[in-house]
Amino acid sequence: MLHGVPFELKAPAGLWLLSLVLPLVLLYVLKVRRPRVAVSSTWLWAAAARDLAAKSPFKRLVWQLPLLLELVALGLLSLALSRPASRAGRIAGDHVAIVVDTSASMSAREPDGRSRLAHARDAASAVIRALSPGAQAVIVEAGREAHVVSAMDSDGRRLEASLAKLEDSDAEGRMAQAIATASAQLRPYVAQGGARLVVVSDGALADRDAFASSRLPIELVRVGSPVENAALVRLDIANSQDPSSHHEQVQAFAMVQNFGRKARSLYVTLRERNVAQPLASRRIDLAPGERAPAVLAFEPAPGDAGVGLIVELSPEDALASDDRAYGRVPNGTKLPVVMAPAKGNAWVARALGSDPNVELLGASLAGLGGAGLAPDALLVVDGACPTDTPGGDLLILNPPAGVCGTTVVGATLDGPTVTSWAEVDPRLRFLSLDGVELLHARRLEPDSPQAALVQSREGTLIADASSPGRTATVVGFDVGDSNWPLKASFVLFMRNVVELARSHRLRGAEPTGRTGEPYGLRVPLDVTEVELESPSGHRQKLGARDGLCVVPNLPRAGFYFASYAGKRRGSALFSANLTSERESDLNSAELPRTLAGPVVTRSEQNLADAVIDWSWLLAALALALIALDVWWVTRRPQPLVLTVPLRPERGSAAPR
Repeated sequence: MLHGVPFELKAPAGLWLLSLVLPLVLLYVLKVRRPRVAVSSTWLWAAAARDLAAKSPFKRLVWQLPLLLELVALGLLSLALSRPASRAGRIAGDHVAIVVDTSASMSAREPDGRSRLAHARDAASAVIRALSPGAQAVIVEAGREAHVVSAMDSDGRRLEASLAKLEDSDAEGRMAQAIATASAQLRPYVAQGGARLVVVSDGALADRDAFASSRLPIELVRVGSPVENAALVRLDIANSQDPSSHHEQVQAFAMVQNFGRKARSLYVTLRERNVAQPLASRRIDLAPGERAPAVLAFEPAPGDAGVGLIVELSPEDALASDDRAYGRVPNGTKLPVVMAPAKGNAWVARALGSDPNVELLGASLAGLGGAGLAPDALLVVDGACPTDTPGGDLLILNPPAGVCGTTVVGATLDGPTVTSWAEVDPRLRFLSLDGVELLHARRLEPDSPQAALVQSREGTLIADASSPGRTATVVGFDVGDSNWPLKASFVLFMRNVVELARSHRLRGAEPTGRTGEPYGLRVPLDVTEVELESPSGHRQKLGARDGLCVVPNLPRAGFYFASYAGKRRGSALFSANLTSERESDLNSAELPRTLAGPVVTRSEQNLADAVIDWSWLLAALALALIALDVWWVTRRPQPLVLTVPLRPERGSAAPR
């Protein structure tokens, strides 16, 4: 940019087109080689004869209108390629970091129908065009995680092309992390001076103190206008009992908040996934800034456990991602317990049947590998040690000699006496085994001393044989060959085993994730690969190890469907929600001062009006001149009028 003149060439390399001036002028000074033609007289061709007699291949340059038009058009085209621009203001700094907000609030729709991120891309492009000549810039994406989209570069075209890679998400943003990343990119240039941060955002930041830690000057370019928005900021789904019918019911507790400046009447609706018919609905009236709970309940049908549920607000508003929240029908209150064989130990069956929240089922030992077994059921096996069985926790009673899980079942012990037990283990809490007498038991050899739960002088009597993702308890004797069932400690032991299995069942149900964060999906131990389908239909394959598949990121709110294949095929459904009060508040907040001073704020429109690109006007003028040149050359010539007659008139004297 020339000193004192608000004019600059954004691409000076375009001036190379001026080198075509010399070839153009040569075309007008080179003599044309004329063909030989026989004529009746050379009187009219005297000038041409003199020209042919000259030895030089060049002729005197005669300024003609086509030549002038072509020279001016060539100059205008050269200037157009060099992208001349005038500005009313500019972005100061030789090294600038441009931070673009891509958090959930940037997906809000403006009155013109475009998203705030689309406006942010335009504003970032205007920032690039407003940089000083030769200035370098780096672009940083500020989403849930900070990413460097384009490294430090002075090429405006490459920088603007990198803006197309930016996409909005349904995640809560972390502007402080993006500011730190941008500052790290500028750190090598701070000593030189001229390092500066430019943040393009709507100002609706989840971390309002993000700018306070910056040691560099910050210029904030605000995009977006104030819009009305209401949101679901919390969702909890639980089982309960209808007080009137005493039937089991599912309750969805939704917290709704109005972030707008006007009172709103909303409908909160609960429905199943892929079903349009609502299960429950209610109207809620909210004053500006008010929040209120909405409770929606329904009686689940048999087999509804795990079915997806959607709670949504209507009518929709500017930000669609917070108008819906997703969950699943929780497991029933009763824990399924499968005994094998069905008519096994009567003492164990009586203890399990006394729990009103236990659904006692029976199966044969051969039928334990069937597909009809609930994946979260507690298995109680008497007189055997099965391997590779589905289900949840496992209780094995009186196993035969051999390997049983991580424990080796050894020789028979006669009349062992209990000497100690692991009081800290949840299966043995609140009980005492004093006075318990056994007729016979098998010695257990667990894989570690910590796995020995109950011990005698002769060896371990009860051991932990758990594996990753499954708790297994091995009791090395028949409880009928002891006085243990006659003591309260036996009932407490069975109750503790059931409660531990119930807690594992509740924990094993896939919880609701949070957008933008990683998610741990539980899968069978033998599964090594999981195919995941996102709410947008995008599919990806992820690795699994030791019964866990880690999903790196949940970018969108909605349902995620995972399928896998091991010894048995299976699938899992889980969901992710935004439920962020700060992202749902689309009103710009007042920003604090930074360590380097106050935050300078510009609007998107102010920045767009600061730079005017004249390339299109110069190119249009050049095309107009070329069109005029073509018209002049191809116009119909005027008839030649001779002032001196070619032939003497009749009756006049012939010239001498």
